[in-house]
Amino acid sequence: MEKKFVEILDSTLRDGEQTNGVSFLPHEKLMIARMLLHDLNVDRIEVGSARVSDGEKEAVKMICRYASQIDCLQKVEVLGFVDGHQSVDWIADCGCKTLNLLAKGSLKHCRQQLGKMPGDHIADIRQTVTYARQLGISVNLYLEDWSNGMKDSADYVYQMMDALVDSGIRRFMLPDTLGIMNPLQVIEYFRKMVKRYPDTHFDFHAHNDYDLAVSNSLAAVLSGARGLHVTVNGLGERCGNAPLSSVQVILKDQFQALTNICEDKLNAISRLVESYSGIAVAPNQPIIGENVFTQVAGVHADGDSKDRLYQNDLVPERFGRKREYALGKTSGKANIAKNLEELGLELTPEQQRRVTERITELGDKKEIVTQEDLPYIVSDVLKHDAPEDKVKLVSYVVSTAYGLKPGANVKVEINGQQYEAGATGDGQYDAFVKALRFIYRKYLDRTFPLLANYQVSIPPGGRTDALVQTVITWNDNGRLLRTRGLDADQTEAAIKATFKMLNIVESSNSL
Repeated sequence: MEKKFVEILDSTLRDGEQTNGVSFLPHEKLMIARMLLHDLNVDRIEVGSARVSDGEKEAVKMICRYASQIDCLQKVEVLGFVDGHQSVDWIADCGCKTLNLLAKGSLKHCRQQLGKMPGDHIADIRQTVTYARQLGISVNLYLEDWSNGMKDSADYVYQMMDALVDSGIRRFMLPDTLGIMNPLQVIEYFRKMVKRYPDTHFDFHAHNDYDLAVSNSLAAVLSGARGLHVTVNGLGERCGNAPLSSVQVILKDQFQALTNICEDKLNAISRLVESYSGIAVAPNQPIIGENVFTQVAGVHADGDSKDRLYQNDLVPERFGRKREYALGKTSGKANIAKNLEELGLELTPEQQRRVTERITELGDKKEIVTQEDLPYIVSDVLKHDAPEDKVKLVSYVVSTAYGLKPGANVKVEINGQQYEAGATGDGQYDAFVKALRFIYRKYLDRTFPLLANYQVSIPPGGRTDALVQTVITWNDNGRLLRTRGLDADQTEAAIKATFKMLNIVESSNSL
């Protein structure tokens, strides 16, 4: 049986940006578009909406210029409206060659929102399509609210299709605009569309209000859809859209479909969009969540060492990640043994038992134990001297004042030698790190690891003296390090995490 190819349109920069609180700067849109086109090899990207703002126009122009340089302009699409020549002219002025025209896919929307009869709306659509094609712009058509259209006014949907199927529209895009459908309805309605218009290219655009966007997308492909619409991290209005990562792996693993997506870049695009959008990915989000390739239970670690008994086809290396074995009260000796092995630490069975007991004790207190903490726990349990810090904080002052940039003065000791520097930044911690960077660059001629992620958590209750936990992920020349600090002061907690990282790096450099 020949495998089916499915075209993927990513709408992160259009529909994803409609997430509450999300607004990408033009250069951020360009960076996301570059990664989607160049690294992930997405078939099409919907990058904005016509006539929204000057910033939107600048972003679309930048993306179109870049896409032209890499011969991918045909992959860039912009949402436009049935407004005579206005949207088409806006899109043409941006240098874009594809219009995704938003039309009404239900009789209710046509009559109540537009206040028009179907025939009048069809005439307006045909006029816009004709004008766009005269300017060399190809047209795809959204039938907005198509799901309700098929449910309540199927004759209207067929009237629209009968009138437009031969008008030169390249793709008809069928959205579940309000996220009301289930997979059985998708199959029923899609099969009716494909049977009636067998030579037409249909896309499906899912929304996740009932947490069925991914399931509905698969149902659409099973029923004849040639293209699916997704967003990175599932961004979108209300509950969002179908996540790119989940749709990709389900198509490949559960349906044996073909796509052009480079899976090993899915984690990288997720992190980029997470950073720019400010919308955190849930730790248990499939494929891209922080915890999805982390085993905690010791029995799982034991099984993995005995022929991958607790692994499936979603191996982390497939997505540019690696499997981790977290440390907690259910870790067990097999899990801890894997972490010790990765760190190059060898313990006797009795020593390992005592380390396991200590980690279990910490887990009962809800304390997080990372692999970086393990050498210190081992030293403490075995009553050895704690590892001597090679990087020590001698003193520091941070300041902030209304109308002035925060500043920091820092004195540190690195391998017995003291250094001092000052800097200003966008915040107290930013100023502190900039001062450290200056020391490493000027006095040591070394690069300072890049901050990859920064998370702060506090216990519930609202006490102002509550302990703050800061977990920071660093990129040290491609190696990711995660360290944490605990203190009543957030800046102090972040500084503690920073010096843990610096001592790990210094210890590595001395090996």
